Amino acid sequence: MQLREVRPSDLDVFFAQQQEPEANLMAAYQARNPSDRSVFDHHWSSILGDPKVIVRTIEHEGEVAGSILVFEHEKTPEITFWTSSKYWGKGITTSAVDAFLAEYTKRPLVAHVVHDNVGSLKVLERRGFKLLGTEDVFSNSRAQVVTENIMQLD
Repeated sequence: MQLREVRPSDLDVFFAQQQEPEANLMAAYQARNPSDRSVFDHHWSSILGDPKVIVRTIEHEGEVAGSILVFEHEKTPEITFWTSSKYWGKGITTSAVDAFLAEYTKRPLVAHVVHDNVGSLKVLERRGFKLLGTEDVFSNSRAQVVTENIMQLD
Protein backbone atom coordinates (compact mmCIF):
# COMPACT_ATOMS: atom_id res chain seq x y z
CA MET A 1 0.00 0.00 0.00
CA GLN A 2 1.18 3.49 -0.74
CA LEU A 3 -0.32 6.95 -0.56
CA ARG A 4 0.28 9.30 -3.44
CA GLU A 5 -1.03 12.49 -5.00
CA VAL A 6 -4.35 12.17 -6.79
CA ARG A 7 -4.04 11.86 -10.57
CA PRO A 8 -6.83 12.86 -12.98
CA SER A 9 -7.27 9.20 -13.98
CA ASP A 10 -7.96 8.30 -10.32
CA LEU A 11 -11.24 10.19 -10.49
CA ASP A 12 -12.72 7.63 -12.90
CA VAL A 13 -11.87 4.89 -10.41
CA PHE A 14 -13.22 6.89 -7.45
CA PHE A 15 -16.45 7.43 -9.38
CA ALA A 16 -16.78 3.70 -10.11
CA GLN A 17 -16.08 2.90 -6.45
CA GLN A 18 -18.81 5.35 -5.44
CA GLN A 19 -21.27 3.10 -7.31
CA GLU A 20 -20.57 0.05 -5.10
CA PRO A 21 -23.84 -0.68 -3.26
CA GLU A 22 -22.20 -2.44 -0.31
CA ALA A 23 -19.67 0.35 0.20
CA ASN A 24 -22.39 3.00 0.01
CA LEU A 25 -24.49 1.24 2.62
CA MET A 26 -21.51 0.88 4.93
CA ALA A 27 -20.39 4.48 4.53
CA ALA A 28 -24.00 5.72 4.56
CA TYR A 29 -22.93 8.96 2.90
CA GLN A 30 -23.34 9.63 -0.75
CA ALA A 31 -24.82 12.16 -3.11
CA ARG A 32 -28.54 11.95 -3.71
CA ASN A 33 -27.75 10.53 -7.11
CA PRO A 34 -24.32 8.86 -6.94
CA SER A 35 -24.46 8.04 -10.65
CA ASP A 36 -24.52 11.75 -11.59
CA ARG A 37 -20.99 12.32 -12.85
CA SER A 38 -21.39 16.10 -13.01
CA VAL A 39 -22.13 16.28 -9.27
CA PHE A 40 -19.18 13.97 -8.58
CA ASP A 41 -16.86 16.08 -10.77
CA HIS A 42 -17.99 19.29 -9.07
CA HIS A 43 -17.41 17.78 -5.63
CA TRP A 44 -13.92 16.54 -6.49
CA SER A 45 -13.04 19.79 -8.23
CA SER A 46 -13.83 21.56 -4.95
CA ILE A 47 -11.72 19.08 -2.98
CA LEU A 48 -8.72 19.25 -5.29
CA GLY A 49 -8.97 23.03 -5.65
CA ASP A 50 -8.99 23.74 -1.93
CA PRO A 51 -5.44 24.34 -0.61
CA LYS A 52 -6.61 23.50 2.93
CA VAL A 53 -7.62 19.96 1.90
CA ILE A 54 -4.96 17.28 1.93
CA VAL A 55 -5.99 14.34 -0.22
CA ARG A 56 -4.20 11.18 -1.24
CA THR A 57 -4.95 8.20 -3.41
CA ILE A 58 -4.63 4.85 -1.69
CA GLU A 59 -2.82 2.53 -4.09
CA HIS A 60 -2.35 -1.21 -3.66
CA GLU A 61 -0.27 -3.31 -6.04
CA GLY A 62 -0.59 -0.63 -8.73
CA GLU A 63 -4.37 -0.31 -8.43
CA VAL A 64 -6.39 2.54 -6.95
CA ALA A 65 -7.90 1.13 -3.77
CA GLY A 66 -9.51 4.35 -2.53
CA SER A 67 -8.84 7.80 -1.13
CA ILE A 68 -8.09 9.46 2.16
CA LEU A 69 -8.26 13.14 3.01
CA VAL A 70 -8.46 15.72 5.72
CA PHE A 71 -10.52 18.91 5.50
CA GLU A 72 -11.58 21.61 7.93
CA HIS A 73 -15.05 21.22 9.37
CA GLU A 74 -16.04 24.08 11.67
CA LYS A 75 -12.34 24.94 12.13
CA THR A 76 -11.46 21.40 13.21
CA PRO A 77 -9.61 19.07 10.85
CA GLU A 78 -11.63 15.99 9.92
CA ILE A 79 -10.32 12.81 8.34
CA THR A 80 -12.35 10.72 5.94
CA PHE A 81 -11.48 7.74 3.82
CA TRP A 82 -13.05 5.45 1.26
CA THR A 83 -11.74 2.06 0.30
CA SER A 84 -13.32 -0.08 -2.39
CA SER A 85 -15.07 -3.13 -0.93
CA LYS A 86 -12.70 -5.23 -3.06
CA TYR A 87 -9.94 -4.31 -0.57
CA TRP A 88 -11.82 -4.73 2.71
CA GLY A 89 -10.36 -7.07 5.29
CA LYS A 90 -6.83 -6.92 3.86
CA GLY A 91 -5.32 -4.28 6.15
CA ILE A 92 -5.11 -1.74 3.32
CA THR A 93 -7.32 0.86 4.98
CA THR A 94 -5.45 0.41 8.25
CA SER A 95 -2.10 0.90 6.50
CA ALA A 96 -3.43 3.94 4.65
CA VAL A 97 -4.69 5.58 7.84
CA ASP A 98 -1.38 4.86 9.60
CA ALA A 99 0.60 6.39 6.72
CA PHE A 100 -1.69 9.40 6.53
CA LEU A 101 -1.55 10.04 10.28
CA ALA A 102 2.25 9.91 10.11
CA GLU A 103 2.14 12.59 7.39
CA TYR A 104 -0.63 14.72 8.90
CA THR A 105 0.21 15.39 12.54
CA LYS A 106 -2.16 18.24 13.48
CA ARG A 107 -4.36 17.38 16.44
CA PRO A 108 -7.09 17.20 17.48
CA LEU A 109 -8.40 15.32 14.45
CA VAL A 110 -12.06 14.33 14.12
CA ALA A 111 -13.84 11.59 12.20
CA HIS A 112 -17.56 10.94 11.69
CA VAL A 113 -18.46 7.27 11.25
CA VAL A 114 -21.84 5.57 11.12
CA HIS A 115 -22.27 3.56 14.32
CA ASP A 116 -22.56 0.21 12.48
CA ASN A 117 -19.50 0.69 10.25
CA VAL A 118 -17.52 -1.69 12.43
CA GLY A 119 -14.48 -1.85 10.14
CA SER A 120 -13.88 1.89 10.07
CA LEU A 121 -14.57 2.22 13.78
CA LYS A 122 -11.97 -0.46 14.56
CA VAL A 123 -9.39 1.26 12.37
CA LEU A 124 -9.94 4.57 14.14
CA GLU A 125 -10.16 3.17 17.67
CA ARG A 126 -6.92 1.23 17.22
CA ARG A 127 -5.25 4.48 16.20
CA GLY A 128 -6.37 6.17 19.41
CA PHE A 129 -9.57 7.90 18.30
CA LYS A 130 -12.05 8.20 21.19
CA LEU A 131 -15.81 8.63 21.08
CA LEU A 132 -16.82 12.27 21.64
CA GLY A 133 -20.51 11.80 21.05
CA THR A 134 -23.13 10.83 18.52
CA GLU A 135 -25.30 12.65 16.04
CA ASP A 136 -28.34 11.59 14.02
CA VAL A 137 -28.06 12.45 10.34
CA PHE A 138 -29.96 11.52 7.19
CA SER A 139 -28.30 8.92 4.97
CA ASN A 140 -29.11 9.15 1.27
CA SER A 141 -27.81 5.62 0.64
CA ARG A 142 -29.98 4.13 3.37
CA ALA A 143 -32.89 6.54 2.91
CA GLN A 144 -33.20 6.93 6.67
CA VAL A 145 -31.72 8.69 9.66
CA VAL A 146 -28.59 7.00 11.00
CA THR A 147 -26.49 7.57 14.08
CA GLU A 148 -22.91 8.55 13.49
CA ASN A 149 -20.15 8.36 16.05
CA ILE A 150 -18.04 11.47 16.37
CA MET A 151 -14.49 10.32 17.08
CA GLN A 152 -11.46 12.40 18.03
CA LEU A 153 -7.73 11.82 18.09
CA ASP A 154 -5.87 14.14 20.49
